[in-house]
Amino acid sequence: MKHPISITARFPAQHRHAGFTLVEILAVIAIITILMAAGAIGIGNLNAGKGVTSAVATCESLFEEARTIAVSKRCKARVMIDVDDPASENYLRRVIIVHEKINPDGSVAADTWVQANRAYDMPKGTFFSVEYSALENGGKIPETPLSGADIKTDYRGDYAYYEFNGEGIFEAAGSSFVVGSGIRPKGQEPKTTRGAARDFAGFVIWRNGRTSIFRSPAQIPNLPSNDQPFPF
Repeated sequence: MKHPISITARFPAQHRHAGFTLVEILAVIAIITILMAAGAIGIGNLNAGKGVTSAVATCESLFEEARTIAVSKRCKARVMIDVDDPASENYLRRVIIVHEKINPDGSVAADTWVQANRAYDMPKGTFFSVEYSALENGGKIPETPLSGADIKTDYRGDYAYYEFNGEGIFEAAGSSFVVGSGIRPKGQEPKTTRGAARDFAGFVIWRNGRTSIFRSPAQIPNLPSNDQPFPF
């Protein structure tokens, strides 16, 4: 009588494939987690860089617009950056243009300001750097309150500003405008993260109102050369 051939006999134990062990599965999960975290950081830094690039390009165009307004109206015009309230979403992100009011007879109402455009808000996580923007002599960019009947209520407050005279001349030639990416817990000053500590860009404003972009962060005066977090 023939005996049936068992499955075990046909497929000896040494040839059977065992599944993954728990240790192997955990190792794969750990590797995937690390790769996903690294990818998220890379995407975050890429987005931050795009925000800075976009802000610099738009603000350059705002400086040109302010100069054009000053020449066409024969009055002072300013590019102004909100430095009023750290608790506000607009803090160090909102940029507006104002010019001196023109009276019905065509005369200039000195130091009476009219809002010339809608506010531009820099991309989220992108901020004007009070610390690294500077006058031609290294001094701090001036600040002033902005108010008046011709300024919308939501736009009133303290601003840092760059000024063109009625001939379109920027008298503080060589001053810099610098923005950077970072984080800002509500009610606090923005700070860079370790990965974005060098993600700053900007430009110099010349006497004729033209601008020159910094080709690398190393060209920005007084910007630290290390990769440690630092404030704006």
